[in-house]
Amino acid sequence: MSGWLAIAGLGPGDEALITPEVTLALDRASDLIGYAPYVRRVGGRAELVRHETDNREELDRARHALALAAAGRQVVVVSSGDPGVFAMASAVFEAVESGPAHWRALEIRVLPGVTAMLAAAARAGAPLGHDFCAINLSDNLKPWDLIARRLRLAAEADFAMALYNPRSASRPDGFARTLNLLREVCAPDRLIVFARAVSTPEECIRVVELRDATPEMADMRTVALIGSSATRLIARDGAPYVFTPRSVPA
Repeated sequence: MSGWLAIAGLGPGDEALITPEVTLALDRASDLIGYAPYVRRVGGRAELVRHETDNREELDRARHALALAAAGRQVVVVSSGDPGVFAMASAVFEAVESGPAHWRALEIRVLPGVTAMLAAAARAGAPLGHDFCAINLSDNLKPWDLIARRLRLAAEADFAMALYNPRSASRPDGFARTLNLLREVCAPDRLIVFARAVSTPEECIRVVELRDATPEMADMRTVALIGSSATRLIARDGAPYVFTPRSVPA
């Protein structure tokens, strides 16, 4: 087949954080598919065909991209951050698994990007410097009971955590439940980095202790980094540094 499909991460916002590999794929593409705000982040070429979709149409978007590639088009599906982290790569392979057999013969490449937790951690220092996990707090695709169980087990295991999609207009109470759960397991001085709109003009980084955290400190453009019990803060003029040591005492 002459068509191909690339699933590309556009990074957290700043064009400087888009990888050269992704830029090359975008330059070669005949078709661009994705959630409308992400498609609009890509600079214009008159011959590039754009397919903008709603955020909750992931499987339909994936099937459309695969059908175009099977028809000989050069297709890039775009996600923010990294396409393999709570994004489109998984949806594409789910569509391949359940779709027509000839889709399995397509050339499909996943092009990594800088995901929000890594961009946020870099701004703060090194809060993910030791063992950590990432948890998506949205209950659109999984039940809250499962989210709560994973949060509790991660806190009990003393992981640092990157929490995606903490709070939205349709889920105003979810992050309050998250903070209450963490307070049952973690010490009140556990450090939290609230990183909003990292690498954009609206960027805001705020470091607080768990006892002082409120739900309103997060929205859908925020990733919250919860430190482990070993995570430390270095006070200084300006923003502090937050880091988790790489060694754990015996």
